[in-house]
Amino acid sequence: MERLDKLLSSRADLSRKDAKNKIKNGEVAVNGRICRNPEQKVDAATDTVELNGQAVDLDEHIYIMLNKPAGVVSATRDNRDKTVIDILPPDLKRPGLFPAGRLDKDTEGLLIITDDGELAHKMLSPKKHVDKKYIAKLGGEITAETIERFEQGIVFADGTKCLPAKLETDEKYGSSTGIVTICEGKFHQVKKMFAVCGLKVVHLQRISVGNLYLDSKLPIGSAKKLTKLDVSSIFVGKIH
Repeated sequence: MERLDKLLSSRADLSRKDAKNKIKNGEVAVNGRICRNPEQKVDAATDTVELNGQAVDLDEHIYIMLNKPAGVVSATRDNRDKTVIDILPPDLKRPGLFPAGRLDKDTEGLLIITDDGELAHKMLSPKKHVDKKYIAKLGGEITAETIERFEQGIVFADGTKCLPAKLETDEKYGSSTGIVTICEGKFHQVKKMFAVCGLKVVHLQRISVGNLYLDSKLPIGSAKKLTKLDVSSIFVGKIH
């Protein structure tokens, strides 16, 4: 059981003071009845809370799929650019949200946003080897040698060695587009791997994390809440 004002401020995009004011102003209902007492005890597991007629998500953590557009940075705040948190719809915002991992500013596609630090740690831990799959449009052609170099593990100019990665071509896209699967997340990794092979990435989109795929019906810049089943699929399907 938790105080209504505390629960509301932790689940909605509100300060504790704003939460109290909204409760006192009659904007909050508990189990269908207006409640003006900020100290009212609420059970997040069994009770329902509405703010101005809209249901408040009382789950302890939230998991969001964002189809990230280019030009937006994977950060919680930035002084120059819009962040992935800035573009979330109001009904999905709550305190403590952050991107689990990052996509480069000009890279599009699947980004998971959450307030669950443990989940993010599992996703990003090198020991977990969670696959990330990208579609890379290139300024040149992929050869059998390129595919073999990815399989062996690309080595950058500074001596950094990448883990073995899978590179495929598809008749649908042609040999100037590669489908890349990596299980780590070094800075600008996919672009740098292709650069070592003499290929420039002209467009990059992430399409999956683990066995969670970007919803093809989710427009660029849009977001949706993930189910527990969606989240569990992240840790299914590894190349190692």
